Amino acid sequence: MIYWYSIVVQTPAHSPLAGLLTYQSEQLLQVGSFVRVPLGSRELLGVVWHQLDSPPEPMLSKQGKEIEVKAITACLGIQAVSSAWLKLVSFTAHYYQRSLGEVALAALPPQLRTLDALQVERRLKRQTERTKPAATAIQNTELSENAIDNIALQAEQTLATAQISTESGPFLLFGATGSGKTEVYLRAALEALQRDPAAQVLMMVPEINLTPQLEDRVRERICPLYGDAAVVSLHSGMTNPQRLKSWLAAHMGTARVVLGTRMAIFASMPNLKLIVVDEEHDPSYKSQEGARYSARDLAVYRGKLEHAKVILGSATPSFESWHHSSAASDGGAGRYMRLTMAERIGGGVLPKVITVNMEHQPKKTVISPPLLNAIAERIARGEQAMLFLNRRGFAPVLHCGDCGWKSECPHCSAYRVFHKIDRTLRCHHCGFTQRVPRACPACGNLDITTIGRGTEQLEEQLADLLSHVKRPDGAPVRISRIDADTTKLKGALQQQLAEVHSGEVDVLVGTQMIAKGHDFRNITLVAAINPDGALFSSDFRAPERLFSLLMQAAGRAGREASQGAASEMWVQTHHPQHPLYLALKKHDYSGFAAQQLKEREMAAMSPFGYSALVRAEARTQEAAQAFLTAASESAADLADAVPGFEHITLYPAVPMTIQRIANVERAQMLVESHSRKALQQFLSQWQGVLQATKQKGMIRWAVDVDPLAI
Repeated sequence: MIYWYSIVVQTPAHSPLAGLLTYQSEQLLQVGSFVRVPLGSRELLGVVWHQLDSPPEPMLSKQGKEIEVKAITACLGIQAVSSAWLKLVSFTAHYYQRSLGEVALAALPPQLRTLDALQVERRLKRQTERTKPAATAIQNTELSENAIDNIALQAEQTLATAQISTESGPFLLFGATGSGKTEVYLRAALEALQRDPAAQVLMMVPEINLTPQLEDRVRERICPLYGDAAVVSLHSGMTNPQRLKSWLAAHMGTARVVLGTRMAIFASMPNLKLIVVDEEHDPSYKSQEGARYSARDLAVYRGKLEHAKVILGSATPSFESWHHSSAASDGGAGRYMRLTMAERIGGGVLPKVITVNMEHQPKKTVISPPLLNAIAERIARGEQAMLFLNRRGFAPVLHCGDCGWKSECPHCSAYRVFHKIDRTLRCHHCGFTQRVPRACPACGNLDITTIGRGTEQLEEQLADLLSHVKRPDGAPVRISRIDADTTKLKGALQQQLAEVHSGEVDVLVGTQMIAKGHDFRNITLVAAINPDGALFSSDFRAPERLFSLLMQAAGRAGREASQGAASEMWVQTHHPQHPLYLALKKHDYSGFAAQQLKEREMAAMSPFGYSALVRAEARTQEAAQAFLTAASESAADLADAVPGFEHITLYPAVPMTIQRIANVERAQMLVESHSRKALQQFLSQWQGVLQATKQKGMIRWAVDVDPLAI
């Protein structure tokens, strides 16, 4: 007997083959099964999406011959994914305007796409043998209760845990830095696992470098009860075999807790009961390539699909989540239940915020004398300080004062950054690197200088300024720098963080990667060196991001209760009276959010309005903008086909902020609507217009729904 199936395979986003493809098989297959199918001269991994009730209608080739429906090559021996997983992928593809196959196959481990049926069978056998000890792990009720109750909770933690246990959510856990949000996550996870012997928990963090820290705490609490195989990680920093191993453990149900970054939202977990999104405000949860999905938003959707509880946690929630957790009487949507934990563990207090007016400091001052003295005092007492500057390298630009030459990248509309350590000029966009010239390439001037500063320069100048300062044991000051340049090698970040935790480092310098998520117990002073750039950005989200970053950075100081009253957050600024800094001084997140949301409501911006960006890449800026302009003009033809078309606004095409990267010109066009439904219907109909409008010189185009940066 012949069966007919619609199969999803990985194809380019706008390919004619981007939809469901029909194949036949003599074997009855379950929807969600994994198969190998022929496509042209290749054999690809596919997922069974539907079973057809009848044979498909005959299709003719360009020559008029009937196209033969090919047979499925093999069915892999992996259990089928759940219907909820299929719905999640379908929703993601539809909402974010990508092809079904692109989302579905990208959500699977890369190695799975290359294995045949025999290879898959071998890996499944090894996976089963590895997880046998987990089946015999200690799981008695008394031990589980001890694991839950062995840490005393504060009153706010107790209340939050009780509400998560009894209410359905979703929950926004609004907890100050150091208030013990992680313990609440662990309690909720342990309760979910104890309630259902097959339950699974997904815990997400925004960045890979935060995963090991959380993983250690989770393993310490979960593995004694459920075995070492019960906890797995899932992120892009793993090798392909490691990712496949973790994915299979989650898919087969042997992994009880999955820790991961945004990609983990698509992990196949048949018994998912709880999703935790830590630092839910972080922009890293929004993908910036391929399907530009928001893992945080998909977590809420997946929780609804699978009847799983969802906890979004942050000390500085995104304004969208804050609005959704506000009551209607406060102007909010009231979709989430807000749980507040304002007190730090052990009665600690948030650091005092001190602003330094750089207008009153000598010109070209990097670190003001008051801040330098405060750092020296901390070191002399055996405490640690942290300085962050969100720009790596030694200086952002190399400059000739005679002819005006600057270190521009020949392939991008950006400057190459001067890295003093290896004497290179490096483009942080395309990677183009050259040795620093001995003289100006334009006029031969030997006196070329730097403009601006990066973390390398800050580290060097700090070493010079603190050369006279001694540690309590009389040893010289030790300074460490953590940024993308110092953490390239595997294990480098973990080693550097261990040195900070052990007290070997007195002053930690770095970019924003050190300003969030880390639990530094002996840091009592944090300083932001040059944060003013975001105050006057054209991006409406820039104030939100800056306030969040500064609040998170402040939270690294005074995490020990005994240090709380003496801890400080220093901000060097030319605008000390700016409302953002005034709110920061009071640690007044709710007041700042209310003021910003009021402004956004007046401008019909997120979360009160909805938008999408259409980005085009071409060989010339003219071609990129011409494509977008032509597509915009053709959109008028959709007026009758799209309900609510009158609520759609298309803005003119403009170059992107960095308009050329790697010799590719980039332009964008903003589409707005006060109706999410109208915007989605328009984008779905407009896809065909965009595809038909593709012109000579165009390279690619993409739609970014709910963009984070405009």
